[in-house]
Amino acid sequence: MKAPQPKNKNARNINLLRNIPFFQSLSDEDFSDLQHIFVERHYARNKTIFLEEDTLNYMYIILSGKVKVIHSGLDGKEHIVAIHQKGDFFGEMALLDGKTSPATVVALEDTLIAIISGKDFEKYLLKNDKILRQTISILCKRLREAWMMIKVLSLPNAEDRVRAVILIVSDFYGYMDARGTILSSRLTHQNIADYSFVSRETVTRLLNRFARDGEIEVLENKDIVLKSSFTRKTVEL
Repeated sequence: MKAPQPKNKNARNINLLRNIPFFQSLSDEDFSDLQHIFVERHYARNKTIFLEEDTLNYMYIILSGKVKVIHSGLDGKEHIVAIHQKGDFFGEMALLDGKTSPATVVALEDTLIAIISGKDFEKYLLKNDKILRQTISILCKRLREAWMMIKVLSLPNAEDRVRAVILIVSDFYGYMDARGTILSSRLTHQNIADYSFVSRETVTRLLNRFARDGEIEVLENKDIVLKSSFTRKTVEL
């Protein structure tokens, strides 16, 4: 993978970087000293951001857009491990332990990412005690997310897995209003299928049934409203 070329960074992107967990504990002066290590790169929808062998090179911070982390099983099928959006970051674990991650990251939509090289990560971040404490907290969160997905896979049938995946995604990307929980992550039926280890046709059939039963409502902009009845029927993880 060729080293990304720098682009001009605007104030909005710098402000977003300032507020991600890695850098929130730094003083303005300390953060200002780090701004030169960020390199911006644009990825079009469906473009591969990195393959497994590239994970040792960079840490990635999403400035806009959304990406999926996928893993190909022994059956050759693609399974979604995680979805990251604006303000999320990934790749830090490979830089910490020097091991590649068994996954590929692909842009779900046009995405702008700030990249930190492994060399700069070690030189400027790992030597900062405040950032090290944030790193421990972040790794604990990643571990909890992994446990959650393992629990999803342990559920006995397709409907329970699909319900659980929708509820988990709503916890990360949903918001409440008078209608219920609004899931606005723009997940396709195929994305939900990849998360749940079921077919796309099964997801479509189940979502149609949930809608007929009044458990969910699909809005004109494709956002999904989760009603209280949906939550009550979903297995707690």
